[in-house]
Amino acid sequence: MNQTIPVLDLQVFQHGDPIQQADFVQTLKTALESLGFFALINHGVDSALIQAAYGVTTTVFELPAATKAHYEDLSLHGQRGFTHFGREHAKDHPHPDLKEFWHIGRASALPANLWPGEVPAFQPVLTELFQQLEHCSLQLLQACALALDLPRHYFRERVFDSPTLLRVIHYPPIPPEAHPASLRAAPHQDINLITLLCEATAPGLELLQRDGQWRAIAPLPGQIIVDSGDMLQNLTNGLFPSTTHRVVNPDQDRERRFSLPFFVHPRPEVDLTPLPQCVAQTGGALRYPSLTAGAYLAQRLQEIGLSQA
Repeated sequence: MNQTIPVLDLQVFQHGDPIQQADFVQTLKTALESLGFFALINHGVDSALIQAAYGVTTTVFELPAATKAHYEDLSLHGQRGFTHFGREHAKDHPHPDLKEFWHIGRASALPANLWPGEVPAFQPVLTELFQQLEHCSLQLLQACALALDLPRHYFRERVFDSPTLLRVIHYPPIPPEAHPASLRAAPHQDINLITLLCEATAPGLELLQRDGQWRAIAPLPGQIIVDSGDMLQNLTNGLFPSTTHRVVNPDQDRERRFSLPFFVHPRPEVDLTPLPQCVAQTGGALRYPSLTAGAYLAQRLQEIGLSQA
């Protein structure tokens, strides 16, 4: 099976000569401008750790429903701990997504993480995975900054101590009572700056191309899928568009799927007003509003059903 999106090698950016590094940055820029997605190899995230994460994740989601519900605090708007099956829906989509998930933030941030005491290995494994994914994301954000002719650490400084999240998703077998229009994840865009998606346990991810056709993205071993989110789209005035994507239902309704997306967020006070140089490259007119990352996130959490107005 071949990958259907551009594949970048992070080692080239980290250790290549200046010409190779410049080529990496240009390839990243072209991929984000044209598709909003690319695949990453040699990313430094331990493949054995990813598999261990899926192992403990399977155990967690097989806990009784009443046990999992103990770790769902509705006052946290889905930002920590467990979120039950069918609670979240895509923006403007009337039917819930066919998934349940667990959110993990950085260890030092508030609110505190909610860890299932019934599966003690979950905390150390997912904490280590969070740290490795964050290290990888910081390298990519440096490349994004260079692609936009910004100081190398422009994004890195804005995501320090931010509400970045690791989402652990379980897509169970499709229940017979599910609405025919419900998908595992209905068409949507990510809210954040960039997302790093560890190789999922089964296919299903598709992106919407500019020509209106859906393109399947292969979950290949050793690859992390990266996409740009709405906050980066806003900041770049659409130069790096946030691409619509979905997770389709399997041909076999009894097939389960797990995935591990890492949502990189800026701090709440960060200004997402489109950058002047990006406005100049996109026709000279502001296409997106001036607002903070915190205000943007609050608005979107309401739109997807995790928070009430």
